[in-house]
Amino acid sequence: MKKVVSFLLTAYVSVPVLLYLFPWILSYAIFSHLLRFPYWVDLRRPQDVLNHTCNFYLSPEEGVSVGVWHTLPVSQWEAAAGRDLDWYQEALGDGRPVIIYLHGNLGTRAIRHRVELVKILSAAGYHVLSLDYRGFGDSSGEPSEAGLTNDALYLHHWAKTRSRGSLVCLWGHSLGSGVATNAAVKIQEQGSAVDALILEAAFTRIGEVVASNRLAKLYMFLPGFESLLWSILERINISFSNDKNLQTLSSPLLILHAEDDNIVPFHMGQKLYQISLRAQRESETSDRVQMISYGASLGLSHSHISSAPDLADVVR
Repeated sequence: MKKVVSFLLTAYVSVPVLLYLFPWILSYAIFSHLLRFPYWVDLRRPQDVLNHTCNFYLSPEEGVSVGVWHTLPVSQWEAAAGRDLDWYQEALGDGRPVIIYLHGNLGTRAIRHRVELVKILSAAGYHVLSLDYRGFGDSSGEPSEAGLTNDALYLHHWAKTRSRGSLVCLWGHSLGSGVATNAAVKIQEQGSAVDALILEAAFTRIGEVVASNRLAKLYMFLPGFESLLWSILERINISFSNDKNLQTLSSPLLILHAEDDNIVPFHMGQKLYQISLRAQRESETSDRVQMISYGASLGLSHSHISSAPDLADVVR
């Protein structure tokens, strides 16, 4: 019995030591990109899970290739019969809004709740571009905050040049919310602005999500552990600071959050909403910020806001 207790205690204490010595462990935990669920889907064949969707690849920088699915609005399905990739790209300029979907950590663009959201947006009349960042899915490269942001920026520019003035919106879920606001800030710094920003299950800062994780809470009573987490995040250059980004953004903003979110606490979405309202008042703009919350009784949690019956109307 003493040996078992000794082993468990050693294993427990070793975690902070391992994180300090190998900070990349935390990076891999945050992105979880090696868990490429669902394994059975061939990402080159989106038609196996999504109607009227084509797969293509972009190169945001030398040596990096990222996979993208383009799903057409339902109203375009009949016209798309037998069409090739060039026709799909030309269709982005048909006047219908384009939504760039930036998913959360873990898995690929083929995970069920992501596919279900795309189906709803397609039925509502939108083009949807679903991106697997570098290191995710069948995309090459290794993930980093700067890299993911650059992937989103490149896809936004690519879509803008083909949309012929149609709205191009960024939709970020969970980790993708940090990618979305990072990209929106960069676009604004370049003298433009994102047409609209939708944040689903968004956090304040990624460090606060890490600290609120159940596993991390087991160590929070250890002196200096929380400081260790923040110092490691600084060392690996990961912050995803939505709270800071929203202080400066001028784009129309919609925040979606479920009260029973067990990954990103609901109060983080509320805080982001308050930050955005203050920024709106200071910039003397009006009616550009909205938050929709979903009660715990709906059971939508972190990843199933796509199941909300009013989602299409809310987004519209």
